[in-house]
Amino acid sequence: MFAQNFNNTAMHIFYGKVALIAYLKTIKTANSTIGFVPTMGALHQGHLALMQRSLKENNDTVVSIFVNPTQFNNPEDLEKYPRTLEEDVKKMRGLSDKIILYAPSVEDIYEGNTISQTFDFDGLENQMEGKFRPGHFNGVGTIVKRLFEIVTPTNAYFGEKDFQQLQIVKKLVEKNNLPVNVIGCPIFREENLLAMSSRNERLSAEERKEASIIYKVITEAKEIFQKGTPEETIKYVEDAFKDNPRFELEYFVIADESTLLPIDHKIIDKKYRAFIAVFVNSIRLIDTISLN
Repeated sequence: MFAQNFNNTAMHIFYGKVALIAYLKTIKTANSTIGFVPTMGALHQGHLALMQRSLKENNDTVVSIFVNPTQFNNPEDLEKYPRTLEEDVKKMRGLSDKIILYAPSVEDIYEGNTISQTFDFDGLENQMEGKFRPGHFNGVGTIVKRLFEIVTPTNAYFGEKDFQQLQIVKKLVEKNNLPVNVIGCPIFREENLLAMSSRNERLSAEERKEASIIYKVITEAKEIFQKGTPEETIKYVEDAFKDNPRFELEYFVIADESTLLPIDHKIIDKKYRAFIAVFVNSIRLIDTISLN
């Protein structure tokens, strides 16, 4: 069905998969392409950039807004995750009235069985986020696979801030032979270079300002890594956050970009990436940077 709350817009808005699937069948042709941007809402400029790219590169663009319960291992985080559908629709309308929005309920997605499938992502799921958020990537795999089955996109767009998730979605597509081209897009940052995130909305103005330390520290870590060792780089980051009691460093990892395995020494011609997770009060922020 179409949403009733936003009937002053030409956007097609669906709450149910049956109606969405039926509509997509009417607009698909043998040669047309569908771009897809899955989100959990509380849209920011990074999300809108993904949509802009999809609009440019495809005949039609579908955006989903769904706060997926199975990828939250912290019930409080799920409860407090911002839900701003009406505001999100306004932002999308400002971008284009050609976006097709799918904003399902938990029931529409999970049909009364809100549990994750179990996936094997060849070990990608056991590092960083997977290590500190048990079951997280089973939840991610479950929802992304389900959304791909519903939307049947040609191209799907994901931000590189969640680089581990991007690699896992690529592995999901590969191992399940899904006919989707997964495209990673650059991180968008606020004026102070804090990585844009829906969780930033939960920060106070002062916290948001001070959170610029995250990007500052990882860019300095990149310089140290290029001249020194992984061990020296990690120590620098740990010491930097020890001096800032407002922030709690959950992890800082230097990993092989393809396997996501942590490294203890550098090998020429390998691509490396730094990953960080930091708590500001109870709000968890992540970032990443290429070290090459």
